[in-house]
Amino acid sequence: MDLKFLASDRVEAFVSHLMQQKTVYAPQHTGKHSVALEKVDDPAAVILDYGRTMQSVKKFFLPPRDELLSFDLTDHSFTPAAVEPLDAILLGIHSYDRAAIDRLDYNFSQGHPEKNYLTRREGVVWVGVSFEPDEFHFSGSVGISPHETAGFDAFLTRVREGYLVEVLTDAGRELVSGFELPPAERPKPAPGHFHQHIFLPQAKLNEVMAASYNNEIWAEMAEKCVGCGSCNIVCPTCYCFNVEENVDITVTGGTRERIWDGCMLREFTEVAGGEVFRGGLAERQRHRVMRKFKYLSDKTGHPWCVGCGRCTAYCTAGISIVSIVNRCVSDFEERHTTAM
Repeated sequence: MDLKFLASDRVEAFVSHLMQQKTVYAPQHTGKHSVALEKVDDPAAVILDYGRTMQSVKKFFLPPRDELLSFDLTDHSFTPAAVEPLDAILLGIHSYDRAAIDRLDYNFSQGHPEKNYLTRREGVVWVGVSFEPDEFHFSGSVGISPHETAGFDAFLTRVREGYLVEVLTDAGRELVSGFELPPAERPKPAPGHFHQHIFLPQAKLNEVMAASYNNEIWAEMAEKCVGCGSCNIVCPTCYCFNVEENVDITVTGGTRERIWDGCMLREFTEVAGGEVFRGGLAERQRHRVMRKFKYLSDKTGHPWCVGCGRCTAYCTAGISIVSIVNRCVSDFEERHTTAM
């Protein structure tokens, strides 16, 4: 392992070094308390010590609104939208957000590969950073450590005087080439303590969730839920979308666009004739949680939740997915203990 040291007072210079190689996107303040992943124009604006961004790196590969094609009604022709590789450095990414991209890669590579997403993924160099778990993080419960380096080209681990820099790939080696970094003289620190936990591994959760289809928790959460869909919109592994066609004011042409959608919204399952297949909030809550901990997991063996905590942190009703899953676990165990 190639481990070097980056002093705190040299972070700005390091960001400048990266900017000379490619466009850099990194966490930056967008308000007093909010942080977002944005293009870096000022190296001093980059924040590496942060809790979470509201939107994940998913937005760069699967934009909230994505033009698929434009059409001409006068000659009935259409032109697919031009899509370019991002070809950039993503700096200061947490391990759970990198893991979420691995899951989206799977989704968009199955069957007929999704060209727009996969094209934008090209040319990206990943530089991760460790994080200190807050009251919402629970990525440790789904096997993702704050120091997990899988998928990164280089990784920064926070220490008292700066960052330990792990160079993990040839692309990462090229990034730091020409920037003097002394060898690190200390080992990596232990990961931070998580304040939230799911108390079963995914292999056992499959069984628990299968037995929880009629659990009362869904109706109980429906009494709190307002159906706003915030949990879907901020989730780094949600990828559902709607497609709209918009005709311009001249009625001679228009565009077809893909826009983010979510299973917590009533209209998501509405079909012609007005039938809604999951009209109740309880059904929609159940579907959301099952998508994260059963349906896709049955095929892959991995949870489709990465433990970022966004759905709980930004829920307008204060609903916790960890509490829901743990309630399913406790009810399952109670039923089986009683049966014995």
